[in-house]
Amino acid sequence: MNIDEITLLFETSEILDYVAYFFIINFTLIFFEICLDFFTSKARRWKDTGANILIFFIGQLVEKTAFGSIGVICLLPFYHLSPFEIPMSGWTWIVSLLAADFTYYWMHRLEHEHRILWANHSVHHSSEDYNLTVSMRLSIIESAIEWIFLIPMILMGFNPFQAIVSLIFVAQYQTWIHTERIIKLGWLDEIFNTPSVHRVHHGSNEKYLDKNYGGILILWDKLFGTFQREEEKVIYGLTKNINSNNPITINFIEYKNIWRDVKQCRTWSDRFRIIFGGLIWRPSYFKNHKK
Repeated sequence: MNIDEITLLFETSEILDYVAYFFIINFTLIFFEICLDFFTSKARRWKDTGANILIFFIGQLVEKTAFGSIGVICLLPFYHLSPFEIPMSGWTWIVSLLAADFTYYWMHRLEHEHRILWANHSVHHSSEDYNLTVSMRLSIIESAIEWIFLIPMILMGFNPFQAIVSLIFVAQYQTWIHTERIIKLGWLDEIFNTPSVHRVHHGSNEKYLDKNYGGILILWDKLFGTFQREEEKVIYGLTKNINSNNPITINFIEYKNIWRDVKQCRTWSDRFRIIFGGLIWRPSYFKNHKK
């Protein structure tokens, strides 16, 4: 399989019809919730909502450029290195979706544990509201590096098209869970990523930090010890909020913060750890900072 064959799949594969249906359903839900909140006067930061929508459209424009092809181009060499080849069929799409969900769990967890990855992912967590438009609030440059996490799937024998589309499905599923309108769902909250489960993930409450990383299944969190039920009122946003509705600021403020800290470092090892290490680590000679 070469770049032309993969491009053709992205243009003609019937599976993309289901991606489109999913997209339309999600947009309909978002529009409905906006109308519902407006006509019922539910508290909402409308400038924040506007920023979420604008960030989404900027991201879509970026994806329509060569920028959106980075993942396919970079994954192809790994596909040709793999001694395995998994054909595309109904069963392998199910397996691929499960593998992508497992991949998403670890990608998501690492994005919370390493500062350079958090610089992108913090965009999604920086809203102090929680509504369906928050699902649109994603880093406009995140896709430039997320393909790296698909390498294990490619080496297993999945082709780049199947791996990427499966990860898209995992992401699309999560639109409906960004809402306060849906209460707890009983046993479903114990198996799947649901609104209650994901509200916890977006909480800045101490007991909620770094919990519930799952994409579709929350079973990964139970397996790896990161599951937390919704038990107290969720306080949304970051532990130190950015207080801005500017899409550029929202997308790049953490890079600015990293650069500020790098300039204060005295050694190259400290600079490396500031960039690639944990979120709260700072050298002992730094002035006191809020974690």
